Order: sequence, then structure tokens, then C-alpha cells
Amino acid sequence: MASSSRGLQTVLQVVLGLAIVALGYFLYVSITAPYEAIERRQALTDRTRVRMNQVRTAMIQYQRDNGRYISSLDSLMMWVNTDSTMVAGADSVFGEGFMADSLIFSPRTGSMFGLAVNDTSRTNSYLLTDPDSDDYIGTDTGDITELNAASWE
Repeated sequence: MASSSRGLQTVLQVVLGLAIVALGYFLYVSITAPYEAIERRQALTDRTRVRMNQVRTAMIQYQRDNGRYISSLDSLMMWVNTDSTMVAGADSVFGEGFMADSLIFSPRTGSMFGLAVNDTSRTNSYLLTDPDSDDYIGTDTGDITELNAASWE
């Protein structure tokens, strides 16, 4: 009788040990999974803001060259692809690995950024918006204090 009681005790210890390991794993996953999701969202936000900064850089360069802001993002992408100065200095201006074809699209969903240009006021301005968040650069009111300013800066 003592040996069957000892065998049952060993089996019970093994089962409880496996239960502890399984519960420990589920606890680990329940803590790290939301954190990893937050990190992924933050990485997408950072990539989107970098891309919006690249659009701002191109808009400013176009304005310096032409005296006005470009009216559409498609035209901006075409200008970046064809302007000899922009093509030659793309890596130094936008960073290594820059791809002009993806310039005007949000990394979150692939949606095109929104652009509104105000050329009716004394100071020309633009408003670049991300369709997937509340991030924006510039203003459409002509307020010179918000010209080229990003909402997250």
C-alpha cells in the first residue's frame, strides 16, 4: 500500500509541475503580447512620421525652387523622381534606401496622405495629413507660426 501511495504522489507532483509550467507560459504570453502589439504600433507610427517628414522636406524644396507649394502628392512624387537635384541627392536628403514611389503613402495601411494647399492667403501654406491617425504637418489657415510644423513636435 505504501508503494501505490508513493506512485500516486509522484504522478500528482508531475501533473502539478506541468500545470505550473503551462500556467507560467500563459502568464508570460498574456504579459508580453500586449506589449509587443504596442511596440509594433509605435514602430508604425515612427515610420509614418519619418515618411511625413520626407514629404515635408520635398514640399519645402519644391517651394524653394518654384516659389509655391505643389498642389498634389502625385505631382510631388513625379517631381522627386524627375528633378535632377532631387534624384542626385535623394540618399543625402531623405536617407539611404529612399524609394520615391512610396513617398506619398502611409506605412500603416498604404493609404495616400492627404494634402491641402492654401495659396489664397498672403502666406502660402499646406496641410499634410495621415488618413490613419491624427498626425499632420503644416496648416491650411495661412498661420505662419504653424507653417511646416508637425503635430507631434
